[in-house]
Amino acid sequence: MIFESTVLSGISVKNRIIRSATHDGLADESGKPTQKLINKYVYLAKNNVGCIITGYIGVSENGMSPYPAMLKLHKDGMIDAYKALTDAVHAYDTPIIAQLAHCGRQTSSKSIGAQKVAPTAMRHLFYPDKAKELDENEIYQIIDDFVLSAVRAKQAGFDGVQLHAGHGYLLHDFLSPYGNRRNDGWGGSIENRCKIVKLIIKGIKEKTDNMPVWIKLSATDNRKNGMNINDSIEIVKYLESAGLDCVEVSCGSVEDGMNTMRSRVMPMDAVFKYREPCASFPSKLKSISLSAAKLVNPLIKQPTPLENFNVINASKIKKNVSIPVIAVGGIHKLNDMEHIVDSNMADFVSMCRPFICEPNLVTKLMKGTQKQAKCIMCNYCGLVIEKESTKCLYGEVNL
Repeated sequence: MIFESTVLSGISVKNRIIRSATHDGLADESGKPTQKLINKYVYLAKNNVGCIITGYIGVSENGMSPYPAMLKLHKDGMIDAYKALTDAVHAYDTPIIAQLAHCGRQTSSKSIGAQKVAPTAMRHLFYPDKAKELDENEIYQIIDDFVLSAVRAKQAGFDGVQLHAGHGYLLHDFLSPYGNRRNDGWGGSIENRCKIVKLIIKGIKEKTDNMPVWIKLSATDNRKNGMNINDSIEIVKYLESAGLDCVEVSCGSVEDGMNTMRSRVMPMDAVFKYREPCASFPSKLKSISLSAAKLVNPLIKQPTPLENFNVINASKIKKNVSIPVIAVGGIHKLNDMEHIVDSNMADFVSMCRPFICEPNLVTKLMKGTQKQAKCIMCNYCGLVIEKESTKCLYGEVNL
């Protein structure tokens, strides 16, 4: 069943294995996809991935990532470059979904050239400059930014869009009572916290002739008074009634550390090479600090389980909605993929890190030459993106 062709939100897919959104760091200076990114996606398509979700694409000037070479679709002049991307992928009968995002608190004012914004004026553990609380006019502007970016995605040939409402980004902060402490019509009840997402979905549907709209959701976020599975079930039910077509179930936020991308131990060498402020320590201080960090590293409690860690929440959501559910997070073994789908715990599975390590993984699984990904979940790839384009510690396929 995992390798059978099927239909997802009206989109024909070759199988039920999806490449989850991955920041590749391969946009040009203006945010357009480069030829290297097109080559990367074509290689995935050639190797039988069922569907590709792009890395997050910025919709607003004040919502761009601090990471280098983020994709952007905030201007009409970007459309032709994305059309080249979708045409190249469609040549291999592979659908491609544009993930649209606003970083909210998870950026720095310095990197965007203006004070960053959020539902509530709060600081972020890793980006400590304080965010400005959005006023109502600014919220409506961001809604328009998402809708117009979706219109451009439609014109560029994308098969659908996915709203990034997980991992601590702006839409997650609106949905989560931890990030949303407002007392007006945009905060408090689930309906109020969902209002921005509901209006984005409604606007996209109206402006694109009912283009499929998916969402990536952190069902839990490990924050005090944050997202929990019971609220998440109600959120997805509410958004389904607003026109949502599909949900990808993830967890966590950047403030959680490695909860979203789990590993057995923290990759300390990569932390001190790529993550601020450690990366900017003077060399002597860095050497001493890294040695100390390595000593305590085995004692740092890591989230559990290491594998398939969103499947239970995906299953709980699936029991309460009729739209397709995608499970992501630590899914590396073919037997697990088959069990998740065959047991009706989720309709599809998606992966990020395994495809960084092996973009031809689906072909290997189909041929039976491998039964699981070679990715060891070291999370080097999750840290290198803070300074460079995404890559695996053990090298990458020469595209």
